Amino acid sequence: MKDLLGLMGKAKEMQAKFQAMQEEIADLEASGQAGGGMVSVTLSGKFEMKALKIDPSLFKENEVEILEDLILAAHNDAKVKVEQIMQDKTRELTAGMPLPPGMKLPF
Repeated sequence: MKDLLGLMGKAKEMQAKFQAMQEEIADLEASGQAGGGMVSVTLSGKFEMKALKIDPSLFKENEVEILEDLILAAHNDAKVKVEQIMQDKTRELTAGMPLPPGMKLPF
């Protein structure tokens, strides 16, 4: 019975830690770049685009496709960075917990 109560206490503690981590992740921002920094995208921890910066030299009528590709590349770069931060924070929080291989948190 003591073990069950201890386990339930740890579960509540982990739930509170995950909630705090999710709030922290929602507040973080990560920037991605493309074209040697000519295009920059900033995303929130919820993958919302917060900022987009484009070097004015890219505004050429016949190079719209290049600009579109650079925006997509910068967005994807920022997305990878947000996902990495999320994985790192989850790994820190679950350090020492016996989780099955491949189990992703938060659920």
